[in-house]
Amino acid sequence: MAIWDFVKDAGKSIFGDADAATPSAPVKDKPDMDGEQGDDMQRKVDALKAELRTLNLDSGDVHLTLKGDTVKVDSRGADSDTMEKLILAVGNIEGIAKVEADLPTQADAQPPVFHEVQKGETLSAIAQQHLGSANKYHAIFEANRPMLSDPDKIYPGQMLRIPRQD
Repeated sequence: MAIWDFVKDAGKSIFGDADAATPSAPVKDKPDMDGEQGDDMQRKVDALKAELRTLNLDSGDVHLTLKGDTVKVDSRGADSDTMEKLILAVGNIEGIAKVEADLPTQADAQPPVFHEVQKGETLSAIAQQHLGSANKYHAIFEANRPMLSDPDKIYPGQMLRIPRQD
């Protein structure tokens, strides 16, 4: 199982509180915890699942486990590209610092390339750095859909997928 680090204080705010994902006990899709902490953790897992549904990334086989600011993502039916998008969709949520997941293994599989957006960067600059041409920014944009709705709407701390070059 691999772990990816994210900027905890950057990203989309879906939890509705300043603490974001801070509970320390693990919560799965349907926790068997009682009380306020269990309710809060279940609310956060539900918010994460709702975000994945909004992005059309949850076909019903995605299972999330929340422990503190770490989310474990399991999906039996997802291919490598979809798992990378799931990792980024969950990791780019404010309050999430780490995402654990297993990527499907293939004989010729290369590890995913992620890029953390720095202040002042554009998709063109990132494309120049990783793909050798600023004009290939659209490939990065497409690799990060549906999380990106506009090539100009990236922010410092956001993690982006860099598509593999053929």
